[in-house]
This record gives sequence, C-alpha cells and structure tokens, in this order.
Amino acid sequence: MNDTAHRLGDGKAGQGTAGLDEASLSLLLGRFYAKVRRDPELGPIFAGAIADDAWPVHMERIAGFWRSVLFKTGGYKGNPFAAHVRLAGLTPALFQRWLSLFGDTCREVLSLEDAVLLHGRALKIAESLQAGLFFSPDRVG
Repeated sequence: MNDTAHRLGDGKAGQGTAGLDEASLSLLLGRFYAKVRRDPELGPIFAGAIADDAWPVHMERIAGFWRSVLFKTGGYKGNPFAAHVRLAGLTPALFQRWLSLFGDTCREVLSLEDAVLLHGRALKIAESLQAGLFFSPDRVG
C-alpha cells in the first residue's frame, strides 16, 4: 500500500485533510505516550497496567487503533472499553488530563487543522468511553 492510501481525508469532502499520515501519526503517538509515562498523574496508572518491556506491543496496538479510526484500515481488533475498565484508579479527571496532553501534542506535531481534527476525534472517543465507564443511573434525573 502506498503512503497516499493512508492519509486522512484522501480528498473526500468533510473528512479531513491530507496532511495527517501514518508517519505523522507515529511521531505524535511516540511523543504523546512519552509525556503520559512521565506525567505525575497518568504515569502511575499506565505503569500499573503496562510493564516497561510491554510498551512496544502496546504502542503498536494503539497505532493500530488510531489507523483504524483515521484511515479506516480495519486492522484494529481490540476492545478499548475492556482495556480501560481494567485500569485501577482511572477517573474522569484523568481522562481530562489525557485529553489535555493529547491536544497539546497534536498542536506540537500537526498542522492546526489536523490537530483540531484529531483532537476532536479523541474527544468523541473519550466521551463514549467515559459514558460506559462512569455512567451511574442513580445520578440521572
């Protein structure tokens, strides 16, 4: 498959730009997860779930997820909800911290247009995950 086949947008109206490709996604994810691992709030959550020697496998899984979301590759076969429900100590505030770091990294690595698009997708995914993880019927109404 050539590089053009894995660019976000590929000229379809309303779908995004052609600037976000697998290389920029890889760069973004590497920088972002390096920040996450150093973060005083998020780092311990991830360290408790992912051993140091398991990070390369985790990063490939994460890259596969984002390639499926952005480029419609269909290569990701995992269950993001199941992965997050197992994380001890995960809170809505930590989701916000994750989103803040992700947005910062998007703006550092990508064009403004691509950063806004990718961060927007992350916000929607986080909203869905949080609804499943933290929804409590007794708080409704």
